[in-house]
Amino acid sequence: MNKVEVYHYDAFTKVPGKGNPAGIVLNADLLTGEMMQQIAEKVGFNECAFPVKSEIADFRIRYFTPGHEMPLCGHATMASIVALLENNKLIEKEIYQIETLAGILSIGVTKRDGSYQIRMEHAEPLFIPFHGSKAALAKSIGIQENDIDPEFPIVYGSTGTWTLCIPISNLDAFERMKPSNQDFPKILKEMPKSSVHPFSLHAAFSPDANMHARHFSSPFSGTIEDAVTGTGSGVMGAYYATYVEPNKKTKYSLVVEQGQEMQKDGRVIVHVNNVQKLQIAITGTAVFVQKMVVDLSNNIIANI
Repeated sequence: MNKVEVYHYDAFTKVPGKGNPAGIVLNADLLTGEMMQQIAEKVGFNECAFPVKSEIADFRIRYFTPGHEMPLCGHATMASIVALLENNKLIEKEIYQIETLAGILSIGVTKRDGSYQIRMEHAEPLFIPFHGSKAALAKSIGIQENDIDPEFPIVYGSTGTWTLCIPISNLDAFERMKPSNQDFPKILKEMPKSSVHPFSLHAAFSPDANMHARHFSSPFSGTIEDAVTGTGSGVMGAYYATYVEPNKKTKYSLVVEQGQEMQKDGRVIVHVNNVQKLQIAITGTAVFVQKMVVDLSNNIIANI
């Protein structure tokens, strides 16, 4: 398999060129992990996804950044499901079970106005305190320490993938952010490979959004910024339920906007179920952009 077709989908949007790009390889069963990593590096998106056969679920998805394999990726999951369905690689049904390195997760599919809507269950929310320097952290993303909201904690959070949650007190700070990704590991001493996720609980650019965010990659991933993050948004929903309204024992949804600073406006709907045990899911869609071919023998990539 020297030449591999990669489907470019943009997730969390219905408009090509917006949202978050992902590369999907639909016939990945014969690829080795090394080949998957090579493809992800050549494509250069934040993530490429490789659906393969599973003995314990409907199928398995492996996720690769240009630098390493990831346990889970929200936007690449959305793109994978839509790509598989649109290319008749799946029997259509309402619920799928997918195997990931973050566990077996449930994926719900509905169709609305001609687009597939994908509801993705997340792994159990986890949080770990950040004990590093707030001043150094602020400097590493190009803002002032007083831009960090003192009302809420800075914590590492995961609903499948770890990121550092940084509450920001004003929207102006997001425009000023310029990450020095190479500085993250020495500041994030508890979890050096974590990504960084600044977000606002107070305001968003769009009136229909509850929160605004950006997402800066770990330098080990080989990318700088993720335009619209599914797992990051899932963590934000869990953060809200844990630190903002911990006594709200009910079901509700939040709208997270992301990507405005990159001209990649996207929306993620985060579903919070905090009735008995905190459970997080997200809903989004994806749109086909183009098909590419990666030639592994000479590292050439071409659009078709």
